[in-house]
Amino acid sequence: MAEYDFIIVGAGSAGGALAARLSEDPANRVLLLEAGKASHPYSRMPVSFGLLINNPAANWLYESEPEPNTANRAIPVPRGKVLGGSSSINGLVWVRGQPLDFDTWAQMGNRGWSWQDVAPVFTRIEHFVDGDGSNGRGTNGPLKVSVVPDQNPLYDAIFEAAVAAGFKRNPDYNSEDQEGVAKTQTSIYRGRRMSVAHCYIEPAMKRPNLHVVTEAHTLRVLLDGRRCTGVEYERGGQVVRATARETILSAGGVASPQILELSGIGNPEVLQRHGIEVRHALPAVGENFRDHINARVIWRLKVPQLSYNHMARGLGAVTQFLKYVTTGGGFMSLPSAPLLGFIKSRPELETPDLQFHIVPYSIKDPKTRKLQDFPSMTISCYQLRPESLGSIHIKSPDPRAHPAIRFNFLHDPIDRAAMTAGIRLMRHMMAQAPMDAYRGDEFSPGPEVSTDEQILTWIRNNSQTAYHPIGTCRMGPLGTHAVVDDKLRVHGLDGLRVADASIFPTMPSGNTNAPSIMVGEKCADIIRAERGAMRAAA
Repeated sequence: MAEYDFIIVGAGSAGGALAARLSEDPANRVLLLEAGKASHPYSRMPVSFGLLINNPAANWLYESEPEPNTANRAIPVPRGKVLGGSSSINGLVWVRGQPLDFDTWAQMGNRGWSWQDVAPVFTRIEHFVDGDGSNGRGTNGPLKVSVVPDQNPLYDAIFEAAVAAGFKRNPDYNSEDQEGVAKTQTSIYRGRRMSVAHCYIEPAMKRPNLHVVTEAHTLRVLLDGRRCTGVEYERGGQVVRATARETILSAGGVASPQILELSGIGNPEVLQRHGIEVRHALPAVGENFRDHINARVIWRLKVPQLSYNHMARGLGAVTQFLKYVTTGGGFMSLPSAPLLGFIKSRPELETPDLQFHIVPYSIKDPKTRKLQDFPSMTISCYQLRPESLGSIHIKSPDPRAHPAIRFNFLHDPIDRAAMTAGIRLMRHMMAQAPMDAYRGDEFSPGPEVSTDEQILTWIRNNSQTAYHPIGTCRMGPLGTHAVVDDKLRVHGLDGLRVADASIFPTMPSGNTNAPSIMVGEKCADIIRAERGAMRAAA
């Protein structure tokens, strides 16, 4: 039985950053467990977000339970299964969120998580290569962030149309003002993915005090009364136990609550239903689940050579490959969206509540990411801060069985109103005069889908997720339907924390990779401060 100071379960966005920071202290013996492999040959290429969308070699390939609110469809829920976790397969869109998000967390009783507290952490993470250090942007962090360099007359027309529609341009949506349309900031540098694996874990693996074990499937955490003493994991058919002074779950919004429940920590009714002994009753485990429901509208384009449906098909695919190899540019270097918009669904709102992803191509099927065979473009929309709450719970005591993921999308009327408004605002922007020379017919859903009820029905039948599961180990004070406190300690237990997107009390306004890394960094700060205080007291 191996002994460590810290065991971190999950080498994803939060867990990888946390392991790298804790191992900076040579006195800390750190074990980092990852269920997936060390890497995948495609992962450093940005286009891998499409290539790995249904690849079990790097993706857990979860699916949601069929639900009436989404036409009883099983919706794919991809999650990274490789060093770096979802940062190694995601769409590479870099969004911090709004100050409002984190001030809300603090207002909910989470001391130390306001914008004033977390903004310096974001700065420490980043090396924003296209910035000058103003607006609190980092220039010396481990993770390089850059603005999409791709040039296209279509982008210029879209920006002009956005302004004509009443939206503003924003030179830096990761400043304190998120509102407006912009070129996307990405976790890409010179055509290569800047994953947590590359930026945090691989450099830290040179340290003798960091032990990284891949293909290690965590079965449960070990409890001695009310104290967590370590973990049990399976690797190569062998069950291994490791002990630590502290264990941190960083397995993500889907797997962290699953591991807690498999360990006997959670809602007694859920645990007893599956024959698991209740070791610690904590009803909030697996609840408070949120994700972004994502609706994609497709337009045909009059100018084929401006669409990657034209430029990246057939011989064009060879040309794009050669362009990527020789220059690091072109289709294979793009994030999931080269342009973004942060828009208010209603003018009286204080901050944006919608996010547009604007893409110069369209795909036939989100499950395969294959391109449509006609020139086109896509704008997808999701509500930044959804109110509808779902759940993630085990379906079996088998640690390898996928849990039941229930989105409960569109349950709240606020969400339905925001998504309906989003579709109308996308159409409004595309109807502006600067798009006349480029815009063809609306292919999907089509102009015949026009009333609020028709739009909602189309969303229910066609929407996907934006792959941002959060909240299932919610942070908050004891007695507020929370799993962890503001130091990320599991309520009622010693030696166990959770540090990943599952602790988000509410959804950050945008893509969740940057806030997840922030949580890993913040957890390391908390632990270092506690150890410093203990040493001072001694």
